[in-house]
Amino acid sequence: MYRFLLTPRWLALHVVVLLVIPAFVFLGRWQFGRYEERSSSSHEITANLSAAPVPLESLMSPGTPMRAHDRYRPVTVTGTFDAASQLLVRRRTQESRVGFYVLTPLRTADGTGVLVNRGWVKAGATADALPEVPPPSTGEVTVTGRLQPSETEETTGIRNRSGLPPGQVLLINTEAIGQGMPYKLLGGFVELTDQTPKAQAAPAPVPAPDVGGGGGLNLAYGVQWWLFIGIAVGGWILLIRREAADQRAEAASA
Repeated sequence: MYRFLLTPRWLALHVVVLLVIPAFVFLGRWQFGRYEERSSSSHEITANLSAAPVPLESLMSPGTPMRAHDRYRPVTVTGTFDAASQLLVRRRTQESRVGFYVLTPLRTADGTGVLVNRGWVKAGATADALPEVPPPSTGEVTVTGRLQPSETEETTGIRNRSGLPPGQVLLINTEAIGQGMPYKLLGGFVELTDQTPKAQAAPAPVPAPDVGGGGGLNLAYGVQWWLFIGIAVGGWILLIRREAADQRAEAASA
């Protein structure tokens, strides 16, 4: 009765099902792995964002790269803004509008500096027009902000290029920017959230990251792929039983 399973048409179906099952197992495991990775990252980011600010010097020193697990840690640093070395970071979107980040070095008492992202400003009226940028505060200030790693093409997906207008960059790459500075920069940069004394005018602050569901979609996708395995196997068995029933009916009528 089940000799039809050895016909070419059915052998092809067997091969398809036997290939689909391990493929769905792999895709499900990959999504579960992404869920664990994002869930762990989400917990770390949440913990860092809620931590009390610490002096920046306690987390890094000149020549020492920023540690990955310190991202979004609130830090404080005191110094004076170097307005002459201020840069504009192109193509940064905030609230669905394209503009610039305002990147101003803060020089500390020991002679080193740290890049401070003071916030976002909207683009000018034309592609070549400079945006309106509130000047940094003069005198000594204490900046509080979120610690961020130096940006690269690999971590941001932004393709760097030369030939930009003077004073503009595409990436907040501390190493590259530091090559043109008269003093050493600490690794990474600080995303300003508060300043003492307050600035009279300031760019729009960069919002805190959306931690999201911690990989919840990946968990759902993983379960979905494994449900597809049951559907594939169930459909395979159903087709076999239906074919066998049809052949029994044909034999009975004959």
